[in-house]
Amino acid sequence: MRALVISDIHSSLEAFRAVLAVAPPHDVVWNLGDIVGYGANPNEVVDLARRLGGVVVRGNHDRACSGTMHFSEYRELSRLAAYTSGWTQRVLTDENREWLSRLPQGPVRPIPRKVMCVHGSPWNEDAYTFFRDDALAAFRSCRARIIFCGHTHWQVGWSWNGTELTPLKPELEPNAGASENQLRLSDRNRYVLNPGSVGQPRDGDWRAAFAVYDDTEAILTWYRVPYKVRTAQRKILQAELPETLATRLRDGT
Repeated sequence: MRALVISDIHSSLEAFRAVLAVAPPHDVVWNLGDIVGYGANPNEVVDLARRLGGVVVRGNHDRACSGTMHFSEYRELSRLAAYTSGWTQRVLTDENREWLSRLPQGPVRPIPRKVMCVHGSPWNEDAYTFFRDDALAAFRSCRARIIFCGHTHWQVGWSWNGTELTPLKPELEPNAGASENQLRLSDRNRYVLNPGSVGQPRDGDWRAAFAVYDDTEAILTWYRVPYKVRTAQRKILQAELPETLATRLRDGT
């Protein structure tokens, strides 16, 4: 079984299409959330995500943009996130807003007792699983051997053998064309794995990020692919969204 693992599309139709155009054959899609927010094409991206189907986990921006976030929770968002959430909520069709509102909060277990899909962490979709203590807390909070998460917009991971944590990062040539890097998973270790962000990478590489997990071969492959970033930037500016949302796409920050 091969799963296409995607996260943090953030309404970028150009990046989403680029990922789907080059994604290798797979049996299912595992979408880790934040389908909308920040970008200029929320309806088109939601339509495409709905057609893909598979496992879809709610992200914090999905919650905010669908209007299901409690008023007090908006104070936890940055000013930029709060503004674009309001814009997205107004632009979304009723049907797409309803679909987002019904997405399940993680964790979702596509392979029981083995694989867990979350947006942020196993206990909180708003929490980041990024630093050493975050990864250790994630491992201690559940028994899943592999935890797939998004939210950080970084293509990274952690391996734990029960006593030692090892950081994982794909060795990819930066800012080149399409590239990939394989990670063979050990039966003796547990993993936190982040496919990176499709629509708004923040790890210094502007290319759209995703991953493919092969359960039969026990291999995760990280991918980066160029997309029409200038088109995405132009659409953001035409929608009169904050300019920083456009400039950061090219910087990968």
